[in-house]
Amino acid sequence: MRNLKLLKSLRSSELQGPGSPQCFSVRADTGSLLIASQYSITEYDPRTGQVVSEASLTADGFLPEDGSGVVVGLQDLAELESACLATAGGDVVLFNLNTCQLECVGSVDRGLTSMSWSPDEELVILTTGQETIIMMTKDFEPITEVGIHQDDFGEGKFITVGWGKKETQFHGSEGKQAAQRKIQEVQPAVSWDDHRPRVTWRGDGQLFAVSAICPQTGARKVRVWNREGVLQATSEPINGLEQALCWKPSGSLIASTQRHPNKHSVVFMEKNGLLHGDFALPLSKVQAKVKELLWNSDSAVLAVWLEDMSAGEDGQVNTYIQLWTVANYHWYLKQSLEFGPDPQKAPVCVCWDPERPLRLHVVTRSWTSITYDWGWTTERSTGLDATDNASVAVIDGEKILVTTFRQCVVPPPMCSFELQLKSPVNQVTFLCQPEGTNQSEVEVDGVVVSVVHSSQTGTVALQLEDGRIRKLIWEIPPICWRLRGLHFFLVSLAVKKQQSFLEMCAFISAYFQLASSVSSFAICNDFLLITTHSHTCRCLQLSTLTNDETLRRVERGSRIVTVVPQDTRVILQMPRGNLETIHHRALVLAQLRKWLDSLKFRDAFECMRKLRINLNFIYDHNPKAFLENIETFIKQLSSINHINLFLTELKEEDTTSSMYPRSESSPVQPQPASKQKKVDVVCDALRSVMESMDPNKYCLSILTAHVKKTIPELEIALQKVHELRGEHTSDPSMTFLSVLEALKYLLFLVNVNDLYDYSLGTYDFDLVLMVAEKSQKDPKEYLPFLNMLKSLEPNYQRYTIDKHLKRYRKALHHLSKCGQSEHFPEALQLVKEQKLYSEALRLYSADSAHYKTLSCAYAEHLVEQQQAEQAGLLLWRCGEPARALQAFATSSSWRNAICVAQQIPLPPDQLALLARDLAEKLNEQRRYSEAALLLDQYAKDCEEAILALITGASWEEALRLIYMHNRQDITETNLKPAILEAVNTQTSFLEAQIGTFTRHKTRLAVVREQKEKARLEMLGENRTELALYSEASSVMTNSKYSHSNSRISSRSSKNRRKAERKKLSLKEGSPMEDRALMFALAEIITTVDKMRVHNLLKVLVLFQFDKQAEKLQLTYDEALQMMEAAVPEVWPEGLQTSQAPVNIVLIIVFNSLSVHLTFSINMTVCLF
Repeated sequence: MRNLKLLKSLRSSELQGPGSPQCFSVRADTGSLLIASQYSITEYDPRTGQVVSEASLTADGFLPEDGSGVVVGLQDLAELESACLATAGGDVVLFNLNTCQLECVGSVDRGLTSMSWSPDEELVILTTGQETIIMMTKDFEPITEVGIHQDDFGEGKFITVGWGKKETQFHGSEGKQAAQRKIQEVQPAVSWDDHRPRVTWRGDGQLFAVSAICPQTGARKVRVWNREGVLQATSEPINGLEQALCWKPSGSLIASTQRHPNKHSVVFMEKNGLLHGDFALPLSKVQAKVKELLWNSDSAVLAVWLEDMSAGEDGQVNTYIQLWTVANYHWYLKQSLEFGPDPQKAPVCVCWDPERPLRLHVVTRSWTSITYDWGWTTERSTGLDATDNASVAVIDGEKILVTTFRQCVVPPPMCSFELQLKSPVNQVTFLCQPEGTNQSEVEVDGVVVSVVHSSQTGTVALQLEDGRIRKLIWEIPPICWRLRGLHFFLVSLAVKKQQSFLEMCAFISAYFQLASSVSSFAICNDFLLITTHSHTCRCLQLSTLTNDETLRRVERGSRIVTVVPQDTRVILQMPRGNLETIHHRALVLAQLRKWLDSLKFRDAFECMRKLRINLNFIYDHNPKAFLENIETFIKQLSSINHINLFLTELKEEDTTSSMYPRSESSPVQPQPASKQKKVDVVCDALRSVMESMDPNKYCLSILTAHVKKTIPELEIALQKVHELRGEHTSDPSMTFLSVLEALKYLLFLVNVNDLYDYSLGTYDFDLVLMVAEKSQKDPKEYLPFLNMLKSLEPNYQRYTIDKHLKRYRKALHHLSKCGQSEHFPEALQLVKEQKLYSEALRLYSADSAHYKTLSCAYAEHLVEQQQAEQAGLLLWRCGEPARALQAFATSSSWRNAICVAQQIPLPPDQLALLARDLAEKLNEQRRYSEAALLLDQYAKDCEEAILALITGASWEEALRLIYMHNRQDITETNLKPAILEAVNTQTSFLEAQIGTFTRHKTRLAVVREQKEKARLEMLGENRTELALYSEASSVMTNSKYSHSNSRISSRSSKNRRKAERKKLSLKEGSPMEDRALMFALAEIITTVDKMRVHNLLKVLVLFQFDKQAEKLQLTYDEALQMMEAAVPEVWPEGLQTSQAPVNIVLIIVFNSLSVHLTFSINMTVCLF
């Protein structure tokens, strides 16, 4: 539904050459024109009005000096930087555009009638006066020469399978009469036909067609040849076929013209020579003749060059050019250029620009060149409120096709209504604020190329073809049409294409690019809508020009026709011409926000329901306003089904932050301060208002509000249904029907088995029967069970129901209310099976036998769960000291065990035995100090206590017991040997750690040197590749693949560290060897830091082992100083961020190392 609008018309009259132009060509690289006349060839730049180069064709004898010569073809050859022209005399001449020299590259004795180069400029076709075709290469080497007229059909000859006759075949709209109709003889060509062959190439250069006069019939016939000069097909006999011929660049159809008895039409042929469609020209068959047909480079526009058959009153004929486009199988006349009766203004050469599809070049007989630039535009009404009908006007010759998209979507070529005018329309413009109701006409002196109307001042400005701008002044109502409430402005004029916004395929605003690859755009309300060549529709807010909403994918080649103001509809046109209506999310959400802000809940609800927008948006947009206007919401929706639909779609998710995020410019709505969940808040608020308004009318919605809560209130909902049965009204049948309806509705919301269980959990058997009757359960299944329950004692009955429903805590509670002695074994069994020990202990008094039994059972359970200490406390509490002692001993809780043993009390020998057993377990757990305490105080075995302390390296405590019990003999036999063994072990360990640290540090320096060398080599060899690699790495880092290890990040920190360590290997040559070495060095430092040598040094000095103490002291000092000195080398300041955790560990470690080093030095000074 687009029109062609003239953007620029460049007229240049500075060139005045001898004779009249006969052929011309456009240089694609410079835009200048090559014009050949019967005297010369000229290169002319119409933009500057300067002659670039010129050469005489008569000086070298290529054309006669009397002006009778004819140039039959002219072609720019960009690769050769030359122009090739052919003369009727038979010469083929190259014109060098740099040296302005002419060179004859070939000559044909019988003359030439046409010349045509292939689109790739590799081949040239020459037709001669002998009715032959000569095919040559671009170097003018002959390939083949064949006759134009061939008796054979060609290689694509149709094959007859031998069955069926023409009389029995389907003849379409012509009917059966076509079978009896005799084949009419083909009439000769019209008298004004120039009898010259016409040659046209397909866009890919693989085929070319030749139209020539058949010697036998005198009529034109079209033949198709391939690139090798082999005939492919011959057209069927076509009566009235004319000279115009042009192959569509896309390669599908060959265009020509045909005169019928009652019309004049443009016809299309396939490459096999058969007709394939046509359209009628708006002329009678004797009104005008078609001189040429010309397709533009993208096959979108067909130019028809016409000339009147008969002269006017002044004896002159009019010449005009029509531009036709096709959409949805309908041909539209978009532009009609009239050149008047003056023969000097009549065009003699017409051609499309090879680079710009909508640029047309015309050269007149008086050497005036005119360049038209058109652009595609969609003429839309300019209203912004709901009164605008979103009208679109389409030009079709003398008619304006108007479609009002607010009322209906009518696919072209149909429309809502038509406007018929007296002459072809070239431009249509809508008035911004029309006021008049009548039609007026104003005569303008000149050709109008553009019309604009100001909405602020009401001024209408006209731009004329010569560049002048005229202001239109009226004393009567404005020039407009008023039809069915539609106002628009019409002007008949001549127009053409632009280098436009869309031609640049980008939006630029405030010196930055908003979008690229733009195919169409439209402004509506607060949004700028854009379709792109990547098949998306974007919506930008005009206030921020940012993309607030998600992109929408559209069909390939879709373009925006119009956007209905104050609505959500966007009309798109597909490449084939049909229309589609979409609702872009940005427009939908903007409209919904307006409705919700103005409390138009019903309009918003209907739109959201139709377009499948999540209904949570009604609340999430402004929770406070919604809660304050719930009654308005209920009254506007009125329908119970709509309220139920809203309730069932409620969820905790905030749709304004996830599905439909707010734009940056929109204000953030305040959220309610309640700590309740959103679903519960909405359900409670709606239920409260509905109960106050009319609980009977909104009964189903109230039930939905109960069921939809985070924790469904099914029991309350069932109770409300049950209450309906007991209500008394004037019409009991209505009550019964409402109960049935409510129950059926509950069964729709909730699984029938779940509802049956919930009803059973109310302990109301009437309600259970009511639900069971509406379920699919067999009465033989539930009636015996219900009868059995009715026969039980109430508490035991509820226990049985709760156990059946697996509500074991409630079951235990009800069972405890039954006879305690009678049902306690059953309760104990339930507690053990369901592990309800804590709940059971709360139900019985602490001084009862049942409490003690439960405590013992709980203790057994805790022992099985490896929680013996807690079991011991429980047994001790309930008066079972013997079992408690056993539990404490099992868990090595020696203090509690000693307390219980003394409470029992145990005899001294048994207490000593218990202490030895406990000490043995503590020794196994390396709790030597605690074991020594037990052995010394309770087992009365000081020697074993001292040995335990020596084993645990508690030297000072061991000395205390030695002197307390006067056992100095142990000093010589056990203490001193253990001290010497410990100092040897510590010294050897430190020396090993120093060696390993030195070895790792040396290897780390080598590895770093190798990596730096490799990096410098790579940088020196190819800096460009390194930069590209860096950019690619950055892209990959920012892409979704950089998160491929997200599964590891979700693990615990311990597992994460383990996974990281698996990547590190100390094997030489491994990819992360340097990282592995750094981690190994950090572990060595941490290990050395944990060594506590000061206690050992003290006892060494005490027993005069000065050499051993000095050696240990020096070794430890050496290790500390070496590691502290290695820190800047191993962990330089420029470490990467990925190694930051190592640095953090080392800061902590070396702070403590500094303290230890200071202490060691001070101790050395004191001791030595």
